[in-house]
Amino acid sequence: MGELSFIPLGGLGEIGKNMALLEYEGQAVMIDAGLMFPDDLHPGVDYIIPDFNFLAENPERLKGVLLTHGHEDHIGAVPYLLQKINVPIYGTKLTLGFVKAKLEEFKLLSHPTFVEVDPKKPFDLGPFHIEFIRVTHSIVDGCGLAITTPAGVVIHTGDFKIDPTPIDGIPIDLNRFADYGSKGALMLLSDSTNVEREGYTLSEKVVGEEFDRIFPKAKRRIIVACFASNIHRVQQVIESAKKVGRKVCIMGRSMVRNTQVARDLGFMHVPANLLVQPDQLKGMDPQDVVIVTTGSQGEPMSSVSRMAMGDHKQVSIQPDDLVILSARTIPGNERAISNIINLLYRRGADVLYEAVSEIHVSGHACREEQKIMISLVKPKYFVPVHGEYRHLVLHARLAEELGVPPDNTFVLENGEKLVVDGGEARIEKELSGGTILVDGKHLSDVGEVVLRDRLHLSQDGVVVALVTVDTAKGKIMGGPDLVTRGFTESLSDDLMNEARDMIRSTLEAEIHDKITDWSTVKETMRKSLQKFFSQKSNRRPMIMPVIMEI
Repeated sequence: MGELSFIPLGGLGEIGKNMALLEYEGQAVMIDAGLMFPDDLHPGVDYIIPDFNFLAENPERLKGVLLTHGHEDHIGAVPYLLQKINVPIYGTKLTLGFVKAKLEEFKLLSHPTFVEVDPKKPFDLGPFHIEFIRVTHSIVDGCGLAITTPAGVVIHTGDFKIDPTPIDGIPIDLNRFADYGSKGALMLLSDSTNVEREGYTLSEKVVGEEFDRIFPKAKRRIIVACFASNIHRVQQVIESAKKVGRKVCIMGRSMVRNTQVARDLGFMHVPANLLVQPDQLKGMDPQDVVIVTTGSQGEPMSSVSRMAMGDHKQVSIQPDDLVILSARTIPGNERAISNIINLLYRRGADVLYEAVSEIHVSGHACREEQKIMISLVKPKYFVPVHGEYRHLVLHARLAEELGVPPDNTFVLENGEKLVVDGGEARIEKELSGGTILVDGKHLSDVGEVVLRDRLHLSQDGVVVALVTVDTAKGKIMGGPDLVTRGFTESLSDDLMNEARDMIRSTLEAEIHDKITDWSTVKETMRKSLQKFFSQKSNRRPMIMPVIMEI
């Protein structure tokens, strides 16, 4: 047996940007390629993705990307990966449908090779024998993976729960997981998200039953916000709307795109006469419509956020409107969601969210379901994945309670390398586990320096100091003029005049007719003003010196 390595690049110690490599003797497959949404510490950043640049140095090493399902935290980095490496993409029908729709925006659709997989038909990829195994989750067409290597079988659960009554009638294939367990599984990589929750995760059908209870009682318009990829949830909204005789309007670019993909591929069934377009809403009675849209996480540019702010073109929130936020709160989004709820209430709407109503159920397994998976697979080595660090630790302890030896459970960090060689496992430090900050549609140069400058500007503002100089005579001809943005409005005219006088006297002592290096003068301006404002206002704005030479 050769050396088998598992290298997580993202998704461990965090929720999002799931990406990992499974490598055997210099050949690798990638499991998922997801993104994570930024927080307040990443101003101007659109997405955060794992750092995979090292793969571009040896692209033939990567044989393919295996996508477990179509959520953004598992497929969102695919367009950026394909800008660096042209690698085949493997996934189920709906997952690939979502990826192709995303790639149309990047003009990359003609480059990659897509391979649609059947969960019942294993295939070979280099030294890997791969089988997709059907699981239930909060998205259609989700799968786990069984990857057979010369060193043993690696099972990856993907995001899963054990739902006995799935909306599409396709249950998780526990028998297949058990088959691999009976033959001896080397390693189990298992979803850890809900390890803090006892018992079992509720079935998705519970949400449909709650919609059926809520919709008939609604006094006016109903607005449901959920993840655009949660096709089952959208389908249940449509079914409940149909029962109470309401039309359905789908809003939000990603929601419209994903529902259209799902309808085209046969995963959603919507009567043609049930849908209305946003521009038709104005002439309709609010009691006759249900709006399905994005914005359940309080995203600033989403439809629900614009409705709450009063900036939406077609929808103005009115008293007695019912807004349903049908999604769990992703860690880090609590403040944004709270703000949206408060704004909606200020406009007179009634708001239902996870804390006050059963309008959302998780797509992730709770402890009893995690126990079932571990008991079925019976792995020699256990690696918890997909969760914050406390989730990984608690999941590892759960595996130990079920008989996995403590020395055989591994809580990894992004970038660490778990090596199985000669029947023994060890952790090595392989990579930095770094990130790439995405600003726009293409990989950009938003690094630590740019991010630090943006944070500085957002916290302290900027002061631009403009001076006009006759370089031949070495004399100040105009200024200095001080322009502030985002600094403060409370500085008196006297203080600003004092700052101008200070910088002028400082420069007059520095400038002469033999200066050739004006960068030194700019640095003097910057340091002098920085010290001045720090002493006078206890603030440290960014100083931008500008010298106009004549």
